[in-house]
Amino acid sequence: MDLGKGQRVRLSPEDEYTHPIEAASNFNESMYINLFDHQQKMGGWFRVGNRPNEGHAEMSCCIYLPDGRIGFMFQRPSITGNDELSAAGMEFKVIEPFQKLQVTYRGKLCLLTDPSEMENPKQAFANNPLVDAEVDLMFSPIAPVYGGEAVDENDQPITENPEESFARAHYEQHMAGVGTISVNQESFTVNGFGMRDHSWGPRYWQNLYWYRWLPMVFNEDFAINISIVTMANGRQHIWGMVLEGDTYHLLESASLTTQYDDNFYPQSYVCRISTAEKQHTVEATVVSQIPLRNRRLKDDGSWMQTRIIEGFTEFQCNGLRGYGMTEYLDQIVDGLPVGKAI
Repeated sequence: MDLGKGQRVRLSPEDEYTHPIEAASNFNESMYINLFDHQQKMGGWFRVGNRPNEGHAEMSCCIYLPDGRIGFMFQRPSITGNDELSAAGMEFKVIEPFQKLQVTYRGKLCLLTDPSEMENPKQAFANNPLVDAEVDLMFSPIAPVYGGEAVDENDQPITENPEESFARAHYEQHMAGVGTISVNQESFTVNGFGMRDHSWGPRYWQNLYWYRWLPMVFNEDFAINISIVTMANGRQHIWGMVLEGDTYHLLESASLTTQYDDNFYPQSYVCRISTAEKQHTVEATVVSQIPLRNRRLKDDGSWMQTRIIEGFTEFQCNGLRGYGMTEYLDQIVDGLPVGKAI
């Protein structure tokens, strides 16, 4: 969001918890976090999103195993309120605001040798085994919190058109995490780094035309987060930060060049970014990835389809090697992702 005169971003420890339900039918509150063990070259991401006015939550669990297999589960359980971020076996529990967060999952994962099969979720779930999984992770920060809720000169939340909004209020934070991940009786003790996100406000996945989200961590003193978002009218927003030591330096610019395969899955890319202090060049190779989708029924009976590629990625920058996520969201028009040139 571009802040106007008298507007600012506020954040308090109470924002770590859930917020009052807003009137918009597509009100969403969600927590997301990822974690990757640099030594074992594995990890995953976890999300619970509440949509109380639509009567359901969204739960996603995705585990990237060292041999390239991916375990994935998505469920949409019924809910009636917004009291907690706990759904379908996954729970986000704030132990200490901005300092300690616990994530657990008990449930099934669809274990995929060929993750591209998730292009057709019904077929993928039918043709691949559902296995037991357990996740117990504890996170602590390696960086300050960045972001919050935009408010006006009267300290009131700034309203947005629900048909255009995606995450009116959100904050992010690079994290360290330890714990265990078990998939189909294979158990891993993990110790790594990742990034978290907490957002609330109206959201449709179709409100953005395309975006590229690239959270990465090299070590506890150097991490990067890059967001490039483009709306259907061509308006583009670039934001993010570079962590050096214990200080975030905000992005001033970013350019991205991606190499795709024949299905427009990103294989590698180069991103050049600038802060007020310096420039960085990030070279990335996607290690393993899974295509996900979100669909929305329009009033005329047709479907809008969004594709989200979620890739476990190796990054190189300033002579360092790090790991994190490549998240490429595109609306699908005439069978093709709209941002395929970027």
